[in-house]
Amino acid sequence: MNQIHVVTGAGPVGTTVALRLADAGHHVRLLTRSGSGPDHPLVERLRVDVGQPGALDPHLDGAAAVFHCAHGSAYDAATWRRELPGTERVVLEAAGRAGAVVVFPESLYAYGRVEGPITEDLPRDAADGKQGVRADLLRARAASPTPTVSVVASDFYGPHVRSSHAGERVVPRVLAGRGVRVLGDPDLPHSFTYVPDLAAAMVAAAATPAVWNTVLHAPTAPAPTQRQLVGAFAAAAGVAPPPVGTLPLVLLRAVGRVHRGTRELLELSFQFTAPFVMESRRSEELLGLAPTPIDVGAKATVDWWRDRAQAG
Repeated sequence: MNQIHVVTGAGPVGTTVALRLADAGHHVRLLTRSGSGPDHPLVERLRVDVGQPGALDPHLDGAAAVFHCAHGSAYDAATWRRELPGTERVVLEAAGRAGAVVVFPESLYAYGRVEGPITEDLPRDAADGKQGVRADLLRARAASPTPTVSVVASDFYGPHVRSSHAGERVVPRVLAGRGVRVLGDPDLPHSFTYVPDLAAAMVAAAATPAVWNTVLHAPTAPAPTQRQLVGAFAAAAGVAPPPVGTLPLVLLRAVGRVHRGTRELLELSFQFTAPFVMESRRSEELLGLAPTPIDVGAKATVDWWRDRAQAG
């Protein structure tokens, strides 16, 4: 049966969730401050500041689920602490009044530093910086009377993904035959989640009350190295693999003393200096999903970037 769904935010996750729902025949209300979003006959783009109390309620009439994909205005802990808890509280309260489940995309930050594979049963109790903010958000969701599901992903790649370790700093350079420089060790395994797999898991979780009020891991393929992922993009593009170098952490730390964005990036650099592997098999079984193979995801990613270049 076709349903009404509300999506907040039109970044890579919100856009992909909205399109997946619309392609399945569901009506989507996509809420952003700017009214932006993908062009689809079943996607209704609305200009709404969902963090304002009462602003969301008129748009939840008849909605089965809210996919809260909006993010902070800047990538730093202070901004997240100032913006995210209040916005999530408003969304949870409005969804509760409407009788809708809220599904959140989530990162691995709340686990903090983990030795070995990251599984759903590990504690999510990080205390500092951006990691601590994410842990606090998960605790607030668990305490809310509104049903929620948080679907955790590792670093993104895929169509619509620009600002990412596997986004605009990598794929366009591969297509141009230029070398790529990555954070940390390029030859350590590092999990990358294909955004359409995250969207599929979020949509499936919303439709599965048995998994509500849990934290799941998005289906994620076995972890490649960063060098292997770059090679997969090159193979998909039909070009020679480019040289892969490393961004020196010593230099980045020096820059971070005067550049806030670099400093915030370095907070999570430990994820790239040791194996960083997320396991998703248990969640895959619960949702009846499997991850997209890296070569298939790389081909779709390269095609998207090429389409953008041709259009622009």
